[in-house]
Amino acid sequence: MNEENEWDHKILAQVKEGPADCIRMAEVRAVLKKMKRHKAPGLSGLEAEMIQATGDIGTQWILDLCSGIVKEGNIPEDWKSSVVLPIYKGKGDPMECGSYREIKLLEHATKVIERIFEHRIRQQIEIDDMQFGFTKGKGITDAILWQDRCRRILELKVRNSILVLWIWRKLLIGCQEK
Repeated sequence: MNEENEWDHKILAQVKEGPADCIRMAEVRAVLKKMKRHKAPGLSGLEAEMIQATGDIGTQWILDLCSGIVKEGNIPEDWKSSVVLPIYKGKGDPMECGSYREIKLLEHATKVIERIFEHRIRQQIEIDDMQFGFTKGKGITDAILWQDRCRRILELKVRNSILVLWIWRKLLIGCQEK
C-alpha cells in the first residue's frame, strides 16, 4: 500500500535563500492568542496561559528566545526531550499495550516557534488539492474515504457498462433471429 510516486524534480516555487527573517512581536502575539488553553505542558511545566498572563513581558521573553534560536540556528537541548504518556483508548484489554495510544507533551515555547515557522512556510508554498495529511480538513482518513468512494463509483460504472453490453447483446441476438 505504501508506494513511492515518481517525482520529476521540478520545483514550481521560488527558492528563497539567505538568513531567516527576524521573528516579529506581532507573530508571537498572534500565535500565543491562538494557542489552546488547558493543555498539558512539557518538562518545564511552562503553560501557554502562564506566558499569556505575563502580557508583554512574557511575549518579549518568547520573542527573544525565538530570535536567538533563529540567529544561532540551534534548538535548546531541553526542547529536544519530551514526555510520552500512554492514554487508554477506552476499548480493549487495559492490560494490553495495543489498547493505548501515546501522546507527546512538548514545551509550549517550542510550539510557538513551530507555529511561526509553519505559518511562514505555508505563506510561501502552494499546496496541491491532492495533498492529504498535514492539511486542515484533509487528513489521511479523508484520503482513504475519497479513494474508496472513487473505487465504488468506478465499480458501479463498470457494472452498468457490463449491463448495457449485455442488453445490447440480447437485442442484437434478438434482431439476428428475426
